[in-house]
Parts: sequence; C-alpha cells; structure tokens
Amino acid sequence: MGRYVVRRLLQMVPVFAGATLLIFLMVNVMGDPVAGLCGERQCDPATAGRLKREFGLDRPVWQQYLTYMGNVLTGDFGTAFNGQEVTELMATSFPVTLRLTVVAILFEIVIGITLGVLTGLRRGRPVDTGVLLVTLVVISVPTFVTGLLLQLLLGVEWGWIKPSVSTDAAFGELIVPGLVLASVSLAYVTRLTRTSLAENRRSDYVRTAVAKGLPRHRVILRHLLRNSLIPVVTFIGADIGFLMGGAIVTERIFNIHGVGYQLYQGILRQNTQTVVGFVTVLVLVFLLCNLIVDLLYAVLDPRIRYA
Repeated sequence: MGRYVVRRLLQMVPVFAGATLLIFLMVNVMGDPVAGLCGERQCDPATAGRLKREFGLDRPVWQQYLTYMGNVLTGDFGTAFNGQEVTELMATSFPVTLRLTVVAILFEIVIGITLGVLTGLRRGRPVDTGVLLVTLVVISVPTFVTGLLLQLLLGVEWGWIKPSVSTDAAFGELIVPGLVLASVSLAYVTRLTRTSLAENRRSDYVRTAVAKGLPRHRVILRHLLRNSLIPVVTFIGADIGFLMGGAIVTERIFNIHGVGYQLYQGILRQNTQTVVGFVTVLVLVFLLCNLIVDLLYAVLDPRIRYA
C-alpha cells in the first residue's frame, strides 16, 4: 500500500504540471489583463507599460509560468490586480465553498444512495418507476432553473429561507443551495446505485449468502451494498472537485462569496492571478480525491490489493 501511494503521488507531479500549464495558457489568451484594470477607458501607453512591468506581464509566457510555479511551491499564489493577496481571497472563499460542498455531498450520499438501494431492491415496481421518472426530470432541468425556482418559491413567495446567503454562510443557510448544487449529481448517484445493486444482486456470492441462511439485512449491507458502492464511490470522489469548481451558478444565484464567486469576478475583470491561483488549488483537490477513491476500493472490496 505504501509503495502504491508513493507511486501515485509521483504520477501526480506531471499531471499537475501539465494541467496548470494548460490553465495558464488558456487564461493568458482570455484578453489583455491591463485593459481590464483600466475599465472602459483605454490605458495610456505609459500606464499600460508600468502595470505590465509591475505584474510581470511584459515577459514571455513561458517565463511567467516558470516564475508562477516557483512561487506556488513556496505558497505564494501571487497578488490580485486590486493589490490583495490571492491567498487571502482563498482563505475567505474556500471555507465557504467547502461547507457548501459538504452539504451537497451529504445529500448525494444520504438521499442518493438510499433511493438507489430502495429502487434496486424493488426493480420494476411503482416506486422504482417513480424514482426513475423524478431523477430523469432533475437531470433534464438546468441547475440555474432549479436554483431560481427554489429561491423564488422558498425565499420570496413563502419566506421559508433567506433569498440570499449572508457573509457568514452558516451550514443552516447552505441547505437549499447545497441541494441545488447536488441535484443533478444526486440523480446520477441514485441511478448508478440502482443499476449496480440490481446487477450484483444476481451474483453468485449473493446467492451463496442467501443459501447459507444469512439475515436479509446482512446480505444487503455486508455483501450486496458493499460491492455495489465501488462505482458510486468513484463518481462521488470525482464529483467533489466538480462541485467545488462548478458552484459558480449556485453561488451567483444565492449570492455566496465562495470559490465560484471569486472565479467569476476574476474572469469578468480578466484577473489572471486570481483565476490561475484558484484553479491550481482545484486541480490539487481533483488529484487528491482520485487518490482517496482508489484507496477506498480496497476497503470496500477485500479482493483488491495494491502492491
């Protein structure tokens, strides 16, 4: 196991370097950051030259990237064009998005897996058909429509929640935004759990456990569900990164000042330091989540061993 973890960590190095290089190049072709600093009016040549020298934008792109990566290794993600350190923006926004992601993941695990187990054990029955129909509708409706609809009904019409989340963004305020963020993934988790459970239900090891006279709950929890969760864990592990990076729409609807809000502001103002810094951290989140998911395989299925 230890050798496998070390090997995977070493494999992350070129993946991280390639992903950050691609992001750096894509962000640098968004437009002239200096133009975004000057607003609607065009900068005069002297001011534009001074700003480019101040932020290192007058150097070749490859040199900018090497300088950036060298600073990242020391924990310096640069300075935003408004003079604020990118790490300070991360310190205020990442905890908010992390809480939102935790709420969304809990919805996926509790509701998604529960509905998947119920429908997988009752395949072809009315409850199965109803859940499949509801999940199909949820997948078909865009997230921003779901968010705006819930905000209008629960926040404006009925007054059950606040239409906008406060700056503290406590867990209680993030329940509805978390449900909106997790809605599509929750539907996929339900369908994936149902399919995996229905397939493994016909396996030989399940028939053997039933033939031995084991209690039904033990057959389902210890044998059937444990092996059926492998593809579900893979999906949820990858979805953590997607939820953190893809929360722009949800955070805009409910006025949550998290990672999505900072990315939106960075793209809008062509603030390359902010965008590259935040996406770099999201790449690390993706890589670490994939490593944790691979290690969980051995916990769920004892037949899997890492050399």
